[in-house]
Amino acid sequence: MLAWFTSAARTRPPASGDRVHAATVLPAEQPGRVELENELDRSSVPTTPPPPVDIEELFPELRDYATTATRLHPRRGNPGTQDSSIGGPLRWPADEPWPFCVDREHYVNHLSTPATVRRQRRIYAAAKARAAATGQPYELTEAERAELPASDHSEPEALADGPIALVPVAQLYRRDVPDFAGPADCDLLQVLWCPLDHPETGYNPRVEVRWRRVAEITGQVAEVPEPAVVYDDYLPTACVVHPEPVREHQYGGLLPEDLDRRLSDWEEESDVNYQVDLSLAPGWKVGGFANWSLTDWHPVDCTVCGTAMTLLLTADSSEYGGSDVWRAVGEPAGAPVNPVGVTIGRGYSLYIFVCPTSFDHPPATAMQ
Repeated sequence: MLAWFTSAARTRPPASGDRVHAATVLPAEQPGRVELENELDRSSVPTTPPPPVDIEELFPELRDYATTATRLHPRRGNPGTQDSSIGGPLRWPADEPWPFCVDREHYVNHLSTPATVRRQRRIYAAAKARAAATGQPYELTEAERAELPASDHSEPEALADGPIALVPVAQLYRRDVPDFAGPADCDLLQVLWCPLDHPETGYNPRVEVRWRRVAEITGQVAEVPEPAVVYDDYLPTACVVHPEPVREHQYGGLLPEDLDRRLSDWEEESDVNYQVDLSLAPGWKVGGFANWSLTDWHPVDCTVCGTAMTLLLTADSSEYGGSDVWRAVGEPAGAPVNPVGVTIGRGYSLYIFVCPTSFDHPPATAMQ
């Protein structure tokens, strides 16, 4: 049961002499990959360019602190329940109640209805596309402005007091994701969250995880309830995914002190940054390592058994993390850096961890 997590990042720094085995980089095209409708031509499926420097050639000991992650490359589209997706519809059993967030304290700042958020995004996207097509400055029409709420508009706070329907965040089939990390007999991962801030999670969404066996799913839920209100940055736009295995290296602060120091010395003589350009892939991804640059490393232990948890999924505010080194080959000019529309904090990432001892134990999150 524990073999599944060898390609996921641990939340404790490696002990002296402890080796993190480098996983084999799998080919981009996986057997059984479903053909997905997306905003890119199929001849230019998002692919990470080669790194500017072979850092393992310069520092061979980094091979002991390497693993693979699967970049999901979400792009706006129309996924179905049979597809892996970010923010798309879930393959949900007809006889299973949809989950709600109840008896929880919500921090309320600015509230919108899901319909308002989607309408705003549609209007802004249309205006951007119009400007790109005509060469004219970006500008909303009077009709578009009339459809938008006032900048200070917020729905009544009382709407956040009742049960809040969780929203789909990710659906990933084992067939599509090389770093699928779950029970050996499960082939579908579903991640949902409450689209409001929770003080107990560091003012982030509260996450729930479902592991499923597709063969046991009977029927499809006829109607998915929507939350009465959301924080607009926590409502994902439906995206198809283009999973791609990439090689990562451990966060610098968790490397042996001597190796971390030598990397810092090398950076001073180079125009490449280990942390930003070479070690940790930005964007939505499965597995890999976490970037602890916001708070420095801290343990993420299971609240049930105390076991150090492993990184399952990264929800990111940007696909490129401020570095064009990670920009996908063939990406169209003007493509959104945040196609999902989710923003964590002031543009950070939300790391979702699971317990390697039991998949029944609740997940944990960390914003970085």
